[in-house]
This record gives sequence, C-alpha cells and structure tokens, in this order.
Amino acid sequence: MSIVRKYKARVVEVLQRLPDVYTVLLESESGRFRYSPGQFLHLALDEYDPSRAWPDSRCFSMQTSPDRDAVAITFTTKGRFTKRMASELSEGKFVWAKLPYGDLFTPPHSQDNCVLLAGGTGVTPFLSLFADGSFGEYRNPRLYLGVRSKDYHIFGSEICDAKKINPTLSVNVVYQDTDGVIDIRRVYEECGTPATYFISGPPVMVDSFKRALLSYGVVEADIRTDEWE
Repeated sequence: MSIVRKYKARVVEVLQRLPDVYTVLLESESGRFRYSPGQFLHLALDEYDPSRAWPDSRCFSMQTSPDRDAVAITFTTKGRFTKRMASELSEGKFVWAKLPYGDLFTPPHSQDNCVLLAGGTGVTPFLSLFADGSFGEYRNPRLYLGVRSKDYHIFGSEICDAKKINPTLSVNVVYQDTDGVIDIRRVYEECGTPATYFISGPPVMVDSFKRALLSYGVVEADIRTDEWE
C-alpha cells in the first residue's frame, strides 16, 4: 500500500489549453513526488497547517511519468474550486499536494489485450502509464478516446510519444460533435474477452460502460475504473 505524503509544491507553469481547460506543472519542494502510473493527488490551494485539518482540496490524476521531477495535472473549470485554480494559479505560487491515491494499474493484471476507455481529460491517468517505461511491456493495448471535438483532442503529442515506447498501441479517437459517443458494444465486439478494460472519465460514462461490460459477460475483476470517491 502506498504511503501518503504531503508536499509543498511550486507552480512551474500554467498552460491554458482551451478557454476552459488548463494544464499545471508542479514541482515538489521536498524531493520528487512518489507515485505509480494511474494514481491521483489531492490539491489544496490554501496554506496547510500541520496542527489543523487538511484544507479544502480536489482530486486530479497525475499525467506524467513518476520518473519526472515535476508532475502535470489537467483540469476543466467546472465549479468553484477549479475556477479558483484558473484565477489564482500562476508561475511561482505555492500550493499543497497530498499523494498518492488510487490503484488503477497497480493490482496484478494481464498485459495482453488491455483496453483503455477514456472520456475527455479522463485520459490523463493513462498518459502517466504511456510515458512510463513499463508501458513497453504491454502487448497490443488499445485506446478509445472520446472528446467533444477536434479542438479538445489536446493530448495528441503525448499519445504519439506513447507509440514510441510501445509501437503496438492502437488509438481510436471519437469526436462527439461528428461521431457521437464511444460505442461500448462495438468496443466489446472488437476486443472481446479475455481482456482487461480500464475506464476513466465522467462518472456517468464510467458507470454506464462498466454496467454494459458486465452485461456482455466481462467479469468484474477484468474491469478497472478510475474513481476518486
């Protein structure tokens, strides 16, 4: 089980990818962040006082490889906290991060016929695996990525880099404005069983895809979901 640590972190860069989507690069003040691909952190904007409770925070998947000195997260401005992030985060600002959490890829699983299903920025936990050397051990993995439109396909370069680590990666991008949403029935017909299905995205998508796969006969142990609650 991972040991959760609290890190004071400096904002290295804030990149506005789209009007409502930002990527933030954080660097720890106390040595490299320690985590595994697919894990997530709790980010607090207010100062942390060890004598008091952890400040208000939100969860974000870490999208960089654990061997990097800095960690990147991407967020969409949807609520009060993320709107604060958009307005308050800037280069040089200090924040607090608590990590690691989650076990998307850490339990034992077959590295054959892995299917990665992502909606929007839900692809970020997969990116941390794609950038890690261990991804080269996966055999014929398949990514199905659903995004609102071509403008929202913002991780193309990271996915291209993933193919350098694992040339067998198959990528299928579905644009909602022209193609609709990912057809989970079609995905199952293409990938079948035995296979390990990883799902990350909006809660409604995660729940509906999991229920569909179970109804098709996929055993629950072969369905891994990225859920923060």
